[in-house]
This record gives sequence, structure tokens and C-alpha cells, in this order.
Amino acid sequence: MGKRKETSPLTTTGPEKRARADDEEQVVKSKSKSNTAEVGIIESISLKNFMCHAMLGPFQFGPNVNFVVGNNGSGKSAVLTALIVGLGGKAAITNRGTSIKGFVKDGQTSADISIKLRNRGHDAYKPDVYGESIVVQQRLTSDGGRSYKLRSSTGSLVSTKKEELTAILDHFNIQVDNPVSVLTQEMSKHFLQSKNETDKYKFFMKATQLDQMKEDYSYIMETKTRTHDQINCGAERLHELKRECMEKEEKFKSLASLGEMKEKLDDLKRKMAWAVVNETEKQIVPVRDKIGAEEGRTVKFEQKINEWQDKVKIAQENFRGLQEKLEEISREAQQLKPQGIALKDGMNHRKRDYHESEVLYNRYRMELKRLERDAEQLNRRIHELQNSADNVSEEEKIARLEEINRLKAKIKELHDQEVTTSEQINQFQQAVYRDKEERNRIVNMERDQKQKVDNLRRQIKELQDSKTDRLRRFGQHMPALLAEIDEAYRQRRFRKKPIGPLGACIRLKDPQLALAVESCLKSLLQAFCCDNHQDERTLQSIMIKVFPHGHRPQIIVNEFRNEVYDVSQRAVAHPHYPSVLTALEIDEPVVANCLIDMRGIETVLLIKNNSEAREVMQKRTPPRNCREAFTADGDQVYKNRYYSSEFNRARYLSRDVEGEISHLEREVNVIVAQFSDIQQRLRSIDCDIRNNDGLLRQHHETKKRIQVQTREANARITELENVEEQPSIDIATLEGEVHENKKRFEHVKEKMEKAKLEMEEFKSQFLDAERQYEDIKTKINSVSEIAEPVKEDLHKVDQEVENCKRHKKHYEEKMKEHLNGIKKQKDELNAKERDLEEKISKAKQIFPERLEVSRTARSLDTEINHLRAKINSEHNLHGNREEIIREYHAAKENYQEMESKIKNLKVFVKLLDDIMTQRYKTYQQFRRYLTLRCKFYFDSLLAQRTYSGKISFDHKNETLSITVQPGEGNKAALSDMRSLSGGERSFSTVCFVLSLWSIAESPFRCLDEFDVYMDMVNRRISMDMMLTMADSQRFRQFILLTPQNMSSLPATSIIRILRMQDPERGQSTLPFQPANQEEEEDN
Repeated sequence: MGKRKETSPLTTTGPEKRARADDEEQVVKSKSKSNTAEVGIIESISLKNFMCHAMLGPFQFGPNVNFVVGNNGSGKSAVLTALIVGLGGKAAITNRGTSIKGFVKDGQTSADISIKLRNRGHDAYKPDVYGESIVVQQRLTSDGGRSYKLRSSTGSLVSTKKEELTAILDHFNIQVDNPVSVLTQEMSKHFLQSKNETDKYKFFMKATQLDQMKEDYSYIMETKTRTHDQINCGAERLHELKRECMEKEEKFKSLASLGEMKEKLDDLKRKMAWAVVNETEKQIVPVRDKIGAEEGRTVKFEQKINEWQDKVKIAQENFRGLQEKLEEISREAQQLKPQGIALKDGMNHRKRDYHESEVLYNRYRMELKRLERDAEQLNRRIHELQNSADNVSEEEKIARLEEINRLKAKIKELHDQEVTTSEQINQFQQAVYRDKEERNRIVNMERDQKQKVDNLRRQIKELQDSKTDRLRRFGQHMPALLAEIDEAYRQRRFRKKPIGPLGACIRLKDPQLALAVESCLKSLLQAFCCDNHQDERTLQSIMIKVFPHGHRPQIIVNEFRNEVYDVSQRAVAHPHYPSVLTALEIDEPVVANCLIDMRGIETVLLIKNNSEAREVMQKRTPPRNCREAFTADGDQVYKNRYYSSEFNRARYLSRDVEGEISHLEREVNVIVAQFSDIQQRLRSIDCDIRNNDGLLRQHHETKKRIQVQTREANARITELENVEEQPSIDIATLEGEVHENKKRFEHVKEKMEKAKLEMEEFKSQFLDAERQYEDIKTKINSVSEIAEPVKEDLHKVDQEVENCKRHKKHYEEKMKEHLNGIKKQKDELNAKERDLEEKISKAKQIFPERLEVSRTARSLDTEINHLRAKINSEHNLHGNREEIIREYHAAKENYQEMESKIKNLKVFVKLLDDIMTQRYKTYQQFRRYLTLRCKFYFDSLLAQRTYSGKISFDHKNETLSITVQPGEGNKAALSDMRSLSGGERSFSTVCFVLSLWSIAESPFRCLDEFDVYMDMVNRRISMDMMLTMADSQRFRQFILLTPQNMSSLPATSIIRILRMQDPERGQSTLPFQPANQEEEEDN
């Protein structure tokens, strides 16, 4: 084997020939032991289904020099390609394909690459995570996809992100696309074997990464140019922004006063927040005091309840006593009533018999008196005749006596006529009296009917008006009253607006119960409810104004509450019949509470059928808590009493307005139709009165005429009796008349005595009957008189019982309400305290320090509203203040931002100019430094073979020329590489590559078929140079791929030969055996 130089690559002295063994020993001994690389070198690599290989590896690489030898097709280049691709390189860098999917073996869906990197020492990457090695696994799919798995030395998965792999490569300074790190055949052919000096320059720039620096500087200069353009555009934009900012600033200055108002508004809001807190605190104090006072009133309520309970017992005992007394009186009155009727009938019969007997007796008495007068006249005439001196002729006497008798008969007839006429006058007088009484009754009825018609027509008008205004149902003045109330409430004359009429605030669930509810509530339907007495006085004054005359609605004072009383314990509950409370829909709790307090509607049942009402209330025990009931006809039913309704139609609560109007119109028509009958009856009665008056006058005239005729007849009789009769008159005849008259007198007297006895008998019977009737009547009246005060007392006691019960329930409810009120007040106190805390928290958010505010929140709110209105007015004049301020600040910020940006850009450009000038000088110095180092190492390496040459850099034209001359430099002229042989040119190329290795940093270096064009001498020299460099750079790893047999290399600890065998047919895994059997110790 030939000899090689012994000196180091930096030695420029002549060579000394030695044997290979001596050379190897010198290499080992001359170099001190140094540590191998601890980070970034490749420990192993394995491939599966990569390119045309089913399985390659795993290959265990040494820490320093590794030769991968094998024939073409054995997989050397596949290992290098897998190294590039496995560490994230692109397919184009390998020059083996343009896409990742091209590396997947035909017929397979994926290829796997596993690379193990050393990770030791102080410069290790996340040693606590990865350990002493990092395994990079990459899977390539046939559709062009790739995925990463980064595992620790123990095999646990750490990451699957490409960014983590990039961080690892940056940390280890691994650059798979740098030809200094990995130099493939294609890269070597393109750059090194090329005769183009520009390509060599590019190779130098890429190897030293000066091209990247140059590109970065070019990009910076382009950025600088763009920044200049931005500055120019920004200057124009800055001018526009300045002008816009000045315009906005003028508007902003015009809002200075508005800003002061805004600040004042903010200050008022802060005061408002703390004023609300102050008022809330003040509101809490009386609540606490009220709770204490209310808790002290509990004993008084208990005393009141006990007091009214005793009163209830006393009143119930009085009621039972009076009820028993009334029942006894009622039984006695019932017993006397038929006896009184019988005695009255008997008395009337006896009275009629007495009057008839009296008339007969008077008739006989008058006849007896007449006979006495006749007897006296006859006796006197006889005496006159007997004593008369002149004797009158008998014929004249007879004629005179006949005339006298005729006149007497006439007088008797006239008397009978007078008696008859008197009776007829009496009858006519009674008839006239009866007719006048009837007329007065009919006139009164007509007046009542007219009033009823007027009322009905008024109701019709109110109902017609209620179609558009329901309130007119409750009276024609009601809308005006409500308008006055609304106006007074707007003027804040009421603390709380009165509610009413109550009938307008309720609705019936069942329209058939309208009359029943109206009969129960009565005047309450038109009543109003006030919260306090001050509001009551205000409403009273308004009512006096609206209702100057006549009835005014009732006013009830009851504290307004937002919840209906809890009456579940005292309300009546029936499975079939509702109470008034449950039969109504009441929206306002105040209305419900008022009706409960004033009428106890929760204890009143509504039963449509009268008989059912009597059955429920009187024949059986009334339901619990039920005081009374009302029927659909409006009748009122108690346990022991029944009152009929005065009305037959509902007036206020009926829903069928048209039906009501039609009904009322029918009533009016019926009454109007009755007017004609009434008028006809009046006319008939007037006619009867006139006729009877006429007949009465006629009979009075007849009676007067009869009396005149009677007086005339008596005078004539007296005249005739006084005429001196002639002696010839027959005294015997007169005496016969006397005798006959006497007989009649006795007969009439006997009849008169008999009639008198009968009259006295009838009178006695009548007086007895009258006395008995008066006695029974007196008894009945006395019973009635006794019963009436008892009834009144019973009613009063019943009312007293109900009143006591109501008062007892009232105080029980008050007690319950009192306790509930205390609970509610405590809840209210807690709520107010929570509200106070919230308001304090909100106030602190508005202004953290407490403000002492003397003004009320209301006054502050008024001023805030006034100020806000003024601000809004200013906004309307000048626009929205916030918007103007925002636009001004935005314009100012835009201007300042643009100005600052341009200023910063100018500073940046100036600084960039300074930096770039300095950096470019540094770049040129660094490039010159690398150029000099490259020349130095190149000359040193050429000198090992006694070559002379140089590298010429033309940075301006970006060319690199290499001139080499075999032999001593002073003996031969330099020539370029094109004049050299293939081996000499390859040796020169190796020197150039080694020069670049000396000036570029990388943890490992890969070189593919570096000696392919060298002869044995140049190959040996190049090999020695590389080994020498490797020995001097133990901290770097070298991977050299060659088809040559490296068996001649010395067996040292720094060299590992990986020999690849040709794959046999059917063999899926290529066997791998290191050339030397010694295992390298890992440092």
C-alpha cells in the first residue's frame, strides 16, 4: 500500500513517507483524547418501505467517522435521502424526487423513517423530557402526507408537531439543506463538478449561509423602500388628519360649557347615589321603630279578642232569650188571630142588626110623635068646637078635617121621603168620599208611575251612555267626578289615588248572580275607597263640588295594600254554591279588602234558587262561617229570617246592556200603556164624582123642598085647625078620629116599645161584641206592640251578635295581620337592609368615598332631569357631545398615531440605514474573513500533496475560480481545474469541501461518493486528509458514503465502517455488519 503524508492538514512543510501502520500509530498518539459530540449527532437510522427497500437498518453510527460502503443499489443513497427527509427536509433537496409520496415503496401505502439523535451534556434539549437521546419517527403516506412522532430515550411519545422538530434542529444547528452538512451526488455534480464559476460561488455562499444573510439584507432594503413609500403616503394622510383634527377641536372647544354641565351632572349623579343611600337609611329607622312598637301592641290585640269574645257570649245569650220570647209572643198572636176575626165578623153583624133596629125604632118614634100631635090637635079642636059660640056648618068641618087629614098624610109622605132622601144623601156622600179616595189613590199611583217612568228612562239613558262610558251606569255625575279625581291626582293633592266606584272594579263570573250581588253590596257599588283621611277630605270636597245636591257616594277609608287579605280560615266554603268573594273577579286587592271589611263578602253565599236557599240556611244548619245568603231574585236569607228584594233587575252589574235597555223600554211601554187605563179610570171616577155631586145636590134640594112643603103643610094644618068651625061640625066624628088615633097610637107605641127592646137588645149585643172585639183587638195589638220592640230588640241583638263576631274576627284578623305585618316588616327591614347594602355598593362603584348630602334625592333627581334636558338641548344644537368628543379624540389619536407612526418610521428608516450600513460592513468583513479562512485552509490542504493553487473570489460578479497546479508553486504556472486530470480535480474538490468544513459549523457532515472520480493516490491522500480533520474535530460526526472497499483503513476507535450487502432475492431486510468488530464506547 502506498505511503501518505504524516503532517496535519494545516502543515505546509514537505511530506515524509511512512508505512500505514506507523501512520495510524502516529495519528493516535499525536492527538490527545478529546470528548466526542454530545448533542446533534446521529446514533442510528432505520427505514421501512422506503424507496425500493422493504427494510433497511437499524444502522448504528459512531460518534466520529462512519464509512457506509456498498455496491450500487445496496441502499447507501437511500440512507442519505432518508436522513434528509426524516429530519424535515423537502423532497426536492434530495434530488431523488419531487414529492414525498415518491419515497414510498411501490405497492405500499406508507414508509417509515426512524432517526435517533444524541442528546447529552449541558447543551441537551429538554433532557428531563427526552433523556439522552431523541427519536425522530416520520411516516410518509402514498398520498403525499407525512406525520411526525418525537419520542424520548425510553420510547414514550413526547410530541407530534413539526414545530417541535424544528426547535430541536435549531437547537442542534442541524441544516439538512446545507451542502456542508449533507452533500449529495447531485449537489456535488451541480456545484462542485460544474465548471461554472458562478455555481461554485453560489455553493460557497450557501455552505457559509452568506446567501441567506444576503437575501435577508435584500429583503430589509425592500422593506426600507416600502417604508419610504409609506412615509410619503402617510405625510399626505397626516396633513388631512391634521385638518380634520383641527375641525373636530373647534367643535370640541365649543362644548366646553357642555363639558362643565356634564361634570356637574356626574357630580349630581354621585350625590344622587349617596342621597339615595341616606334616604334609605332614614327609611330603615322608622321601620325598626315601628317593628318595636308593633311588637308591643300584641297584648292589646289579645285583650281585645278576649273582650269581644265575652261580648259575643253575652249577646248570644240575649239573642236566645229574646228569640224564645218572640216565639212565645208569636204563638200567642197566632192563637188570638182567628178569635179576633170571628169577633170582628160577629161585631159587624150585631152592628148591622143594631143600625137596622135603630132605624125601625126611630121610624116608630117619629110616627108616635106625629100621632101625639094629631091627638092634641083633635082634642083641641073638639074643645074649641064645644066652647065655640058660633056653630059652623058640618060640611065645612068635614072639608077642613079632610084637608087636614090630607095634609097630615102628605106630611107623613114627605117625612118618609125626607128619611129616604137623607139616607140617599148619606149614601151619595159616602160614594163621593170613596170616589175621591180612589181618585187620590189613582193620582198618587199615576204620579208614582210617572216617577218610575222617569227613573226608567233615566236608567235607559244611562245604559245607552254606558255603551261608550260604563261609568255612567253609576250616575250621570260619575264621569265628571272621576275626571276631577284624575286632575287632583295630577296636581298631587292625593297621596294615593282613590279607587272607585267599587262596582266598576268588579266583574261577575256568573251573570245570573248580578241581582244577588247588587242586593248584597247595595250602595257600596257606588262607593270610593281612600288610603287615608287626608285623601278622604280632599275627595269629599270634590264630591261637594260635583254633587251640589242629592245623594253623594260613600267614602271608605282603608289602608291600601298590594295583597288580598288571607280569609281562608273565616271564609265560607260550599261545594255547590259560591261566596260573593269567589263569584267576583277583582283586579285591585284594595277593592277586595274594602268589600271584605265593609260587607264580609267572604261569609255570604249566593244560591240561585229560593227554595234551595231556605233549605241550606233555615231547614239545615248553615255552612260553617256563613252569616247569610242571597238568591238570584235578590232575596236575603238568614237562619231564621227571610227578606224579599225590593228590585227585580240588576242595575249596575248586568253585562247585557241591550237586553237591559229592551227590558226597561218594555216596562216603560207597559207603564205608559197603563196611563190610558189610569186616565180612563180617573175620567170615570171624575164622572162618577160629578154625577154623585149632582145627585147629592139634587137630593139636598129635594130634602129642602120636602122640608119646605112639610113646613107649609104644618102651617096650613095649623091654619085650618085655628079656623072656627061652624057648630054644625060633628064633634062625634072628631071624637071618633081621636079614638081611632088613640088606637093607632097604642099600636105604634107597642111596636115602638118592641122595636126599642129589640134595638136595646141588638145594641147590648153589639156593645158586647164590640167590647169583646176591642178586648181581643187590644190583646192582639198589645201582643203586636210587645212583639215589635222584641223584634227590634232581636234584630238589634242579632246585629250586635254579628257585630261582636265581626269585631272579634276583625281583631283576630288584625292580630293575624299584625303578626304577619311584623313578619312582613321584618322581611321588609331585611330587604331594605339588603337594598341599602346594594345601594351602598352601587354608590361606591359610582364614587367610592361617602358624600355628605344635605339635599333630597327628589330635588337632586329634578335638577339632574333639568340638567339632562339642558344637555340634550345643547346636543340638539351642537350634536351629541360624546360623539363629538369621541370624534375629536379619535381624530386626535389618529393624527397623533399617524404622526408618531411616521416619526417612528423615519426613526426606524434612519436607524435601519445606520444598522444596515454597519451590518453590511460587518457582512463584508465576515465574508472577507470566511473567504480568507477558506483560502488558507484550501492552500494548506493542497500543500499536503505539494500542490499549489489559490481560490479567487469576485464578490462583485459573484464568481469563484479555483486554480491548481501539481508540483511546487514556484516551479509551475497555475492553471484552472479544467486542465487537471479527473483525480487531481476530485482531490482539489475535496480540498475545497474540507476548507468549507473548517469554516462552517454543523454537528455532523455527510458526503456521498466523494472519491468516485479519484485514483488510488488521490483517494488515499483525500482519505488521510478527512481522517486527520475528523481526528482534530472529535466533537463532529462524519458520515462518508463510498462504493469503494475501505478494508485498508486502520482499525481505530474513531472509525466505524458500515458495509451494506447486496440484497438477495426474496430478502426483505438487508443484513448489516460493521467492518470492524470492536464496539465503540459511548462517551
